[in-house]
Amino acid sequence: MSTLPTPVTLPFVSHRALRQLLRNPAGVAGLMILLLVVVMALTAPWLYPGDPLDMVASPLLPPGADRAWPLGTDAMGRDLSAAIFHGARVSLLIGVGATLTGLIAGMLIGGLSGYFGGLTDNILMRITTLFQTMPAFLLVIIILAISTPSAELITLSIGVTTWPTIARLVRAEFRSLRESDFVLAARCQGFSAWHIMTREMLPNALPAILVTASVMVASAILMEAALSFLGLGDPNVVSWGFLIGSGREMLRTAWYLTAEPGLALVITLLGLNLLGDALNDALNPRLRER
Repeated sequence: MSTLPTPVTLPFVSHRALRQLLRNPAGVAGLMILLLVVVMALTAPWLYPGDPLDMVASPLLPPGADRAWPLGTDAMGRDLSAAIFHGARVSLLIGVGATLTGLIAGMLIGGLSGYFGGLTDNILMRITTLFQTMPAFLLVIIILAISTPSAELITLSIGVTTWPTIARLVRAEFRSLRESDFVLAARCQGFSAWHIMTREMLPNALPAILVTASVMVASAILMEAALSFLGLGDPNVVSWGFLIGSGREMLRTAWYLTAEPGLALVITLLGLNLLGDALNDALNPRLRER
């Protein structure tokens, strides 16, 4: 009995690409930055167990003025250290959650479109084009404007606007793979379409999906910050965008209110972009051969 040819992408993802990623200084820097942000998010409930919105000290203490509040306090006397640490949790949860939502919807629609083609491809791509014609940020604002903003709704809204990118990417990958030898061999052995898509084709499309996912996380974090800056964020949680927006009126007198959360946001986005570029270098076959 014949066996299916083994796809060659997964070994590169798990071993060779990982070694190349760790040899890339930019990739290592990106991983370290993201690890730091993850540690901040995980340790926030233990280091700052109270509500970050509580007023705990005198207002407008500058950074370093009091050891108990190393990053200072805002105009309401709230600890900026606690707010930034808890803001890391909000940013990561929304960024990762929105990306997962977009990935699931995009891979499903793109996979069906690329594998079956024909009428299925035509209908699904028309739906994808319809979503892409609407500005993503404006669509999120409309969704939040007709309901009460919450972290869950913001995550879902951002995810709804990001799936078309993944759908087109997966469609293109599946169209190029559906006539491959290992896919034809799987069809001859009677495997179902779902098995072929998820077990044979999707693993070979993962490199491109992983690179795009890192960019999607960064875009989702930035979009959430912009929404919070405009007052459309969840009022019950502290995010970096909320901190930046609340401190803009005192930019001349208390610059740190905006600079500290803004720096945290920029460093996180930098780490994600560095990691995305490094993943592209490690997983791209053409770049890997150079």
